[in-house]
Amino acid sequence: MASSKVAIRYASSFLGTAIEKNILDRVSEDFELIYNSLNKNKELKRAIESPVIKNEKKISILTAIFGNKISEETSSYLNFVILKGRENILTEILEKFMYLKDEHYGVANVHVTTAFDFTTEQEIHLQEKFASYLNKKVKLAFTIDEKIIGGFIAKVGDTVYNASITHQLDLLKEQFSHSGVNLN
Repeated sequence: MASSKVAIRYASSFLGTAIEKNILDRVSEDFELIYNSLNKNKELKRAIESPVIKNEKKISILTAIFGNKISEETSSYLNFVILKGRENILTEILEKFMYLKDEHYGVANVHVTTAFDFTTEQEIHLQEKFASYLNKKVKLAFTIDEKIIGGFIAKVGDTVYNASITHQLDLLKEQFSHSGVNLN
């Protein structure tokens, strides 16, 4: 929990700087590149988060990998995070930054779990419904879980919208059990 508060503080601080300097879009692209690279390459992530590897080596590793692919501001910020000893929560800082950036732009990230792939029309319809309901632009991210049988489960921040068949069957079973009907 404490690392989460620190990550938000670091992300929020740099978000303010990026907005002030009018470089938010550029550093956002940089952060996504770095975040995806760290998540795809576990060895790189371990090396950056390792307390054994010296800060100078971590900075040189990131410079060698990202070099001219990221802005000078992003590079300086990464160096700052490492020199402050916060590289162990770097991925969390990047996540919080992307979340705060979306909040700044009025975008809600909706994580949708379905039993099967939605068609493009279904995705558009769901996106429009959430955009209308939340009064924000909406980005959908999909996950497949066949256990929910049908329907979907959508998560926006800490709020869960459960429109799955499994959930509906559970509710029906509970309703029957309260009225004395035995389903076994």
